[in-house]
Amino acid sequence: MKKTFMGKDFMLGSETAVRIYEQYARSLPIIDYHCHINPGEIAENLRYRNIAGVWLGGDHYKWRAMRINGVPEKYITGDADDYEKFEAWAATMPKLAGSPLYSWSHLELQRFFQVTEPLSPATCKKIWEHCNSVLKDLPVREMIRRSNVEVIITTDDPADDLRAHALLAKGGCSAKVLPGFRPDKLLAIESPDFPKYIEKLCAACGQEIRSFPVLKSVLSSRIAYFAEHGCRASDHGLSTIPYTPCSEEEADRILKLALAGKTPQPAECDAYRTALMLYLAEEYTKRDWVMEIHYGVLRNINTEAFRSLGPDTGFDAAGDAPAGTKLAALLNAMEERKALPKTILFSIKESDNELLNTIAGSFQRPGTAGRVQQGAAWWFNDTKAGMANQLRAYSELSVLGTFTGMLTDSRSFLSYARHEYFRRIFCNFIADLVENGEYPEDEASLALLVKGVCYDNAKSFFNV
Repeated sequence: MKKTFMGKDFMLGSETAVRIYEQYARSLPIIDYHCHINPGEIAENLRYRNIAGVWLGGDHYKWRAMRINGVPEKYITGDADDYEKFEAWAATMPKLAGSPLYSWSHLELQRFFQVTEPLSPATCKKIWEHCNSVLKDLPVREMIRRSNVEVIITTDDPADDLRAHALLAKGGCSAKVLPGFRPDKLLAIESPDFPKYIEKLCAACGQEIRSFPVLKSVLSSRIAYFAEHGCRASDHGLSTIPYTPCSEEEADRILKLALAGKTPQPAECDAYRTALMLYLAEEYTKRDWVMEIHYGVLRNINTEAFRSLGPDTGFDAAGDAPAGTKLAALLNAMEERKALPKTILFSIKESDNELLNTIAGSFQRPGTAGRVQQGAAWWFNDTKAGMANQLRAYSELSVLGTFTGMLTDSRSFLSYARHEYFRRIFCNFIADLVENGEYPEDEASLALLVKGVCYDNAKSFFNV
């Protein structure tokens, strides 16, 4: 029987799936343990002027789709007015059949603006005017409250002053907003901007960094500073997994080479990153932080576009570099030091699902369920099929009930609808097992499993 567009049974293939979703998942709070929203915008309770600002202002997923549709850059990141950009997105939407962007956009229209008709050139003007009217009474804290968000963990550089987090800790937002420690610029020793970044970190900590031991000392103080502001997690965006063991003296030599403005050789960069990751893991373990690792992206592959638009604008791709051997060795080195923190692994390659689950299963320890685990389907895999395949691999090769579930990984305050998208897919996955006689229709078991993956596990894992 044909379903209603984006109706009650959206993504739910049976009455069992609808019942499981409605009974156990729909009303759960959200723990958004990794995102890229600006905490300063929450602190100031930003009000967006129009739907283009909140929808298109920093969403490189949409930008990429618009480029593929032939939209000129003027109407994407250029100087066209906001309504012209919204028109360009509305013209792209009907062509996005099967894309998560189509589903996410309409979920957001429904949940935040009560718009149930599809966005298209024919409905563009009407939806534009309606959404802008609603936005007058929908500042970002209200978006968070309406989405039933309980915890938000942002992405923050070690040099950040965390002023916005200090303000938010005093109250005013219905969700707890915590910083997340992301030292990517410290790991990018091959970057021409590395010496300049070290200067920025020196200014933030009031200490000159000229050696690897001093760098470690500074990082320890910055991690302590983050901990004082409620930090529970670190995150690392790595193109490839490093593992080239070296002495501290060798790491010191490589660091000084980069500080002198010289570019270390690839093997030297890998050795420095290995030494730094091992040290950071020790610091995270001391504080019971979660370590997230995102790897495998080919970043900024269009040089001309990167020069004109900069990073994070939609010109990245799924890489193909092998990771298993080095990842296993890196985690093993941390374990041998008794410094392997709780860890979530994200690969840009769907083909790594089995790899990550089998590696993770080799580094467990009593007392922490899913101590090392694969994260949710990420970025280019953040689709209906990608999520289903990740759930299949996790369930077949690990213990599904330990999974920490979904995160937005987004810069948009409307993206909490992605949690609903995941929860529907997850409940449909479980319902299929029930319908096929592979899992019992036992209320206690279903409640424990669904509430665990959609909420409880993340809350416990991140100590929030």
